[in-house]
Amino acid sequence: MTGSGGGSGAELLVESAGAIRIVTLNRPEALNAADESLHGALATVWREVGADPDVRAIVLTGNGRAFSGGGDLGLLDRMTSDPALRQRVMVEAIEIVTGMTSVPVPIVAAVNGPAVGLGCSLAAMSDLVVMEEQAYFADPHVMLGLVAADGGALTWPLLTSLLRAKEYLLLGDKLPAQRALELGLANRVVPEGTALTSALELAERLALLPPQAVRETKAVLNTALRAAVAATLQPAVDAETASFDEPAFRSNLAHMLERSRRD
Repeated sequence: MTGSGGGSGAELLVESAGAIRIVTLNRPEALNAADESLHGALATVWREVGADPDVRAIVLTGNGRAFSGGGDLGLLDRMTSDPALRQRVMVEAIEIVTGMTSVPVPIVAAVNGPAVGLGCSLAAMSDLVVMEEQAYFADPHVMLGLVAADGGALTWPLLTSLLRAKEYLLLGDKLPAQRALELGLANRVVPEGTALTSALELAERLALLPPQAVRETKAVLNTALRAAVAATLQPAVDAETASFDEPAFRSNLAHMLERSRRD
């Protein structure tokens, strides 16, 4: 096993399983929330893995009981007072979106637990999504006071409907696995503890198909998504960047930080 951050202790691990690469978010003690290191690794891993001519499919999952708890609160707090860090992280956000939506081979998400904020985005930009029955999606960007710029805001209107996307992105309600399946945000709901196995089975099927046909069909299917990214991603990220200066966001973040310290 190798990690894009260096070694088996890295916060993003990349493991080879034949023609499949298993990418694992590896901060289980923090519910795989993205700190500076993990976020930076997510910005580069898709380009690195996608450039490997031997790769036929990618499986994305989380270590432990969560897929991803979203953005690390400590990182968000630092971004409010450090404009250079904020700019760097938001550039990485663009790289994550463009990387995932342009990587030539299919990505299968194994959603093994809660997928919140960034976790929602990572699943939404995957090509197939397997969710465990106890897992859920929730995007609290707007509730927290941030513009929902990437991931769900770009993909959910294409995957479900504009009305449904507005409901769940503006209100931030939880989407249990079965509801996500009904709305078209997941392909499979599987028993607890089996998402990775199921995702690997799908990835193995994909890896056995003629590679050029898979790559070019994925490119055709992603035409509308790439157009949405090209048209809206940069202004949306600019708007989210400005959100960090809003009093509502800073107040909500302070309350969340205080609650996490008490817990």
